[in-house]
Amino acid sequence: MKQIILKEAVEEKILFIRGHKVMLDRDLAALYGVETRVLNQAVRRNIERFPQDFMFVLTREEILNISQIVISSEIKHAPNVFAFTEQGVAMLSSVLRSKRAVRVNIEIMRAFVKLRQLLASHADLARKLNELERKYDAQFKIVFDTIRKLMAPLDPPKRKIGFHHE
Repeated sequence: MKQIILKEAVEEKILFIRGHKVMLDRDLAALYGVETRVLNQAVRRNIERFPQDFMFVLTREEILNISQIVISSEIKHAPNVFAFTEQGVAMLSSVLRSKRAVRVNIEIMRAFVKLRQLLASHADLARKLNELERKYDAQFKIVFDTIRKLMAPLDPPKRKIGFHHE
């Protein structure tokens, strides 16, 4: 099974929950090519490898909030949903040992690194902009305000309801 894991597919599955970049058990299971139940059983058998900063169980409210974003409505009715931080995803590689799991983990780690680099460069750019703003007078205020607006994160596009043929 030589299926290529698209980086974009991995990147879009990374969510921000409780101040952490995480991936959900369902998304990881799909990438690994196993059932969510199988992934969660492997985690439960090795629960000592997954402390709270590696993996946590979502609250019912968090699940309902995510179910509004995620395409699949199955998550809304799930009794438990595990969220794995970057360290938790890395630990999964010691629990799931298939060749596919290794390839998927490599791509996931690359996606987390890329996201961390993007966030760091954004913070660096904001810091430099503040320095420039302090250095120059009010005549450039409109320029700085425009740059800040361009740096602001875009609202995610709203998904259309119903079947759409691509």
